[in-house]
Parts: sequence; C-alpha cells; structure tokens
Amino acid sequence: MSKLSSAKTFGGVGSILMLVGPIIPAIGTAIALAGLILVFVAVKYISDETKDQEIFKNYLISFIFSIIAFIVAGFVLVAGIFGSLMSFANPSLALATFFGSLVLAFIILWIVLILSAIFLRKSYNSISAKTRVEIFSTTATAYLIGAVLIIVLIGLIVLFLAMILQIVAFFSLPESIETSASEIVKK
Repeated sequence: MSKLSSAKTFGGVGSILMLVGPIIPAIGTAIALAGLILVFVAVKYISDETKDQEIFKNYLISFIFSIIAFIVAGFVLVAGIFGSLMSFANPSLALATFFGSLVLAFIILWIVLILSAIFLRKSYNSISAKTRVEIFSTTATAYLIGAVLIIVLIGLIVLFLAMILQIVAFFSLPESIETSASEIVKK
C-alpha cells in the first residue's frame, strides 16, 4: 500500500470522524480528535509522497493558529467572567464587562481562524496542484469563505460544507502520482 493510498484512507476516514464527532454525546470530542490525527497523518503522507514539505508545514501552521484562537478566546472569556464577578457590586458594569469580553473573544477567534484558513488554503492548494485533485482547491476556498463569514453565522454552514468537500477530496486522491516526462528529466 503506497503512502498516497494510505493518505486517501486516513484523510477520508479522519475527515468523517471530525465531522460526526461533535454530534456524538460523551465520546464525540475523542472521536473528532482521532479524526484530526488521521488527517494530520494523511497530509504528512501527501507531503512526503509529493516531496513538498510546505504542504505539511502550512497545514501545521493552520492547526497551530486554530489552537491559539480557541486558547486566547477562552482566556479572554474567562478573564471577562472573573472581571464581571469582581464588579458584581455594580450590575451594569458587570454586564458590560461580561458582554465586552464575549465580543472581544469572538473577534479574536474570528481573526485567528481566518489566519488559520489562509494557511489551510495554501496547504490544500498545493495538494491540489501536486495530485491534480481540484476539489482540494475548492475545499480550501470554502474553508476561507466560511472563516470570513463566520462573523455573520452563515459561515458555519459554509464550514460544514467545506468539511463534506474535504471528505470527498481525500477519497478522490489517486493511488499514485503521475510524473510527466519533463519532471523526470528535471530529476
């Protein structure tokens, strides 16, 4: 079994687990995390098979931005909750502090998720170019549009559709990468 064939299976199954994990009670987070790990392995395999380390590097940067987004937004939200509890004597100040931190957390999450989507787009566009699977490019664009539109909530629907496209993209990978005569001469 080639690395690309394994990437096809790992990426497709991992994407499915990432999509359905959040709706499964109790163990959904673990299932989504397992799916994320499978997609990581798939992208690494594609990166190795295409001999383009930028694919994995950009995917890793995208992932790091996603983690940073949720950590920073969570920190701001918790700080806002504590701030509103500290100003409990003045209810209007407490409410303003809470809603201000909520808005700030959402804006930070939104901006950093857009940065994450930009690097994911770079990674998926490279995969599309190297494997000639155009749906990776479509998936990349859908993720970016979804991240930008999440501020008006329609982005959540676009991100859901991007996840479905990601499943199709991984299962559309070829078993091996065809090299043209000009690429062979370059080697």
